[in-house]
Amino acid sequence: MSTSSENRVLRRTKIVATLGPATDDSDVLEKLIMAGLNVARLNFSHGVAADHIKRANEVARISKKVNKHVAILADLQGPKIRIAQFSKGSVILDEDKPFIIDVELDPSIGDINQVGCIYKPLAKDVEPDNLLLLDDGRIVLKVIQVEDSKIHCTVMVGGELSNNKGINLQGGGLSADALTEKDILDIQTAVEISADFIAVSFPRNAQDMIKAREIINKAGSEACLVAKIERAEAIDEIDEIIEASDVIMVARGDLGVEIGDAALPPVQKMLISKARSMNTAVITATQMMESMINNPIPTRAEVFDIANAVADGTDAVMLSAETSIGKHPLKTIEAVHRICLTAEKQKSQTSSRHRIGHRFQRLDESIAMSAMYIANHSDISAIATYTESGSTAMRMSRISSGIPIIAMAPYGEVCRKLAIYRGVQPLLLARPEQGDKEIHMAAIDKMKNAKIVNKDDLVIITTGEVIGDIGGTNNLKILQVT
Repeated sequence: MSTSSENRVLRRTKIVATLGPATDDSDVLEKLIMAGLNVARLNFSHGVAADHIKRANEVARISKKVNKHVAILADLQGPKIRIAQFSKGSVILDEDKPFIIDVELDPSIGDINQVGCIYKPLAKDVEPDNLLLLDDGRIVLKVIQVEDSKIHCTVMVGGELSNNKGINLQGGGLSADALTEKDILDIQTAVEISADFIAVSFPRNAQDMIKAREIINKAGSEACLVAKIERAEAIDEIDEIIEASDVIMVARGDLGVEIGDAALPPVQKMLISKARSMNTAVITATQMMESMINNPIPTRAEVFDIANAVADGTDAVMLSAETSIGKHPLKTIEAVHRICLTAEKQKSQTSSRHRIGHRFQRLDESIAMSAMYIANHSDISAIATYTESGSTAMRMSRISSGIPIIAMAPYGEVCRKLAIYRGVQPLLLARPEQGDKEIHMAAIDKMKNAKIVNKDDLVIITTGEVIGDIGGTNNLKILQVT
């Protein structure tokens, strides 16, 4: 049997890349999609609605042209907890000197002694001995006392502080709502562009995610919900947040500031493991290839970072400024693709003990787990699952394997949502009306045309008996490609 072919090497880990000025050229965007972009992120912290609409439409146009399923992720800004501005643009803060954050101060007259803050509740959220981390933790202030609108601090770690830098409270505890008025307006834009995923920034608990889903559903969308884990208190509520979400994102920027950089690696591993065990997708994000904003090759540390995220089991890795404003967006995606492919060859990535010892609650889960077990212990070249909702393919993707999972779905929106799951390659296929034999033939033809399987290969195909029955997968067959 033919079990290896260069044209069948499929990257399992998915690439999420942020669009921006560096990707606005149609030729550049098409090259990114052809190089392996799976999910296009629209960052609603920057730009206006017209920018996002134009970019989403261009992704849809090019994806159709090149016959790729590229999902759209609308990333909401969330609450902005930032200082205001300095009259001279920036100041140099010296260690052990006093400094005041005054939430009622004129927002443009900050100086060496004080600065305003656009987040008014800050004075009520903090107390003496709290540590305020500014500019991603580069500046550290210790709260001495709170006097009405004034937060009196001592500079613990000094340096240059410029306008509009972010504020984090070490250990978490800021009361800002996850969804702002701007976010609710942006949800309307996300629905207008048929976003496949909508990311909620700074959720504290499951209620924040439930509220977001209610707003999104009311707006007429069934987009998958992404919880960005970037608050310290979210860690304590993580099981409930995962249950209320479709995807979680390990947003290592703000999260690392709030819990401390040394605590971040084990927390990342825990979040990835927990998400996978709870049948939820997970994106690892922030500074993954940061140096490639300016440089054409990554640092060795960045190579290890990507490889370690793959080894941890992440579904996707995310690029931010590297592609949105960077000088080398195509080289960056090509580098991530290359690193992921190599990391996925490790033995730990092709075997699994997922849900060993657990009783399956659903029939489609039993079929999914059985298919993956057979594939990992037999001479199987590919697994094809005909899925109405994507549920069976998602459950298969929770198993570590080197075997491609080909999800045959009748709807483009299902194919796009499956684009984020590790190991899943979505293909659009309308279900033949004649019966299972025709489905099997159509699936094999699709895989042969995509150069995923060759003559004499063994493949597993799963289907459901009832057309349109969500979660009704109940058939598994092993067939030989003719």
